Amino acid sequence: MALPIAFEVKPYDPREKLREKVEAAPIEHAEALLESYELLQQLHRTGTLRALTGALGAGNQILETAVDAAGSCEAVSATRNAILLGKMLASINPEILKGIVVAVGETLGSYKKPVIEPPGLFALLSQFRHKELRRSIALVNRFLESLGNQIKLQEESENPPCSSNSTKRGRQ
Repeated sequence: MALPIAFEVKPYDPREKLREKVEAAPIEHAEALLESYELLQQLHRTGTLRALTGALGAGNQILETAVDAAGSCEAVSATRNAILLGKMLASINPEILKGIVVAVGETLGSYKKPVIEPPGLFALLSQFRHKELRRSIALVNRFLESLGNQIKLQEESENPPCSSNSTKRGRQ
């Protein structure tokens, strides 16, 4: 009679496969490992590693503080102001803004304090002969008139920047 064939199934150990990969890794990824060791050493030397460890340890507390700060009236106003400033910058003709930058640089751009003697009354009046000065004054006047109109509209609508809901949220 025939003898049965001995067949033994070795138990599968997934850790064994990982162990083989880890043993082969220093050879396959030697350069990457050396660079990561250098990065780790730099993070340790500068104290960044310690700061990251502390931040991870205090994760919930940092998150709660950030959420509280983001919900404050000041943070909401700052965000709105940043958006409005972005819109304002986007609406300005770049050529006009370039002219403003050049004029500021020519007027106030030196490292030394500019020595500007105040002109006398007649010298000041004679400067109005220059078309460039009158053009700039007209631009400033148009801006101030528009600003005055906006202030008047704000007074008429009289909406406070932060509602009472945001202060209630901060107290809870």
